[in-house]
Amino acid sequence: MKQIAIIGPTASGKSDLAITMALQHNAYILSIDSLSIYKEIDIASAKPLKEELKQVKHFGIDEIYLDVHFDVAIFIKLYNKVIKEARRDGKNLIIVGGTSFYLKSLTTGLSELPNYTQGTKDKVAKMLLELPTAYVYLNNIDSLYMEGIQETDAYRIEKMLLLVIESGMSPTAWFKVHPPLATISELSIFNIDVERTLLRERIVQRTHKMASSGLIDEVAMLELKYGRNHNAMKAIGVIEVLEYLDGFVSKEEMIENIITHTTQLAKRQQTFNRTQFKESISAELTELSNLINKVF
Repeated sequence: MKQIAIIGPTASGKSDLAITMALQHNAYILSIDSLSIYKEIDIASAKPLKEELKQVKHFGIDEIYLDVHFDVAIFIKLYNKVIKEARRDGKNLIIVGGTSFYLKSLTTGLSELPNYTQGTKDKVAKMLLELPTAYVYLNNIDSLYMEGIQETDAYRIEKMLLLVIESGMSPTAWFKVHPPLATISELSIFNIDVERTLLRERIVQRTHKMASSGLIDEVAMLELKYGRNHNAMKAIGVIEVLEYLDGFVSKEEMIENIITHTTQLAKRQQTFNRTQFKESISAELTELSNLINKVF
């Protein structure tokens, strides 16, 4: 079997290209999208339509409910399950999506982490109440490693606190003893290169379509069912609607905020893809099909 990855900024046409290529090359699709993994987040995640999902077997879409924990380590387990199924069924595999960090984790690997006791979790939860103090604590232990983490990055600070408290080792020392192991050794990666003006136009069109397709009702339902504490409720397309529901902005301002924040996200995605996947093949959407066909 063969496997490839299609990456690119949000609204660049990745999903449509993946479906077209999967139909042509007898492939399953594994989505790497941090929102599409959740059931019930359909409009905010801009996941493929039900009709499109029926055309090709998809994984990584509608896998779990919003209140179920999901992280990159669980994603790697999902990938291992999918690759076994693809091999069993005589299928190729196309990995596609905008959360390129998941793909990077597959190609470079993750380090083994300790099992955290409840005592460690409770202690870290208390430390996180004073985030600046927690950062200083970690910086005093391992200033070199903490150079790559911002003082406001609560997620990564929490991960490092858990590691330090449980293991008694600095992050640098731990990762030296537990180096990452790659899950995929060889993978052709295709990056959609799209001009910024065109990309913004696509983002504007998609945002207005989302708003007219029931985005506000979807977010209201999600808030009523799950509250606001889950990470998915802080995603672009969700948090702006919550601001509208709270009365802080008008509907027009909500839409403009989604467009602005999505455009900023697309820029970050392009930078990440360019710097982290230097061996990838970049081309405009219209040219990429022929380049992918050569691999299969």
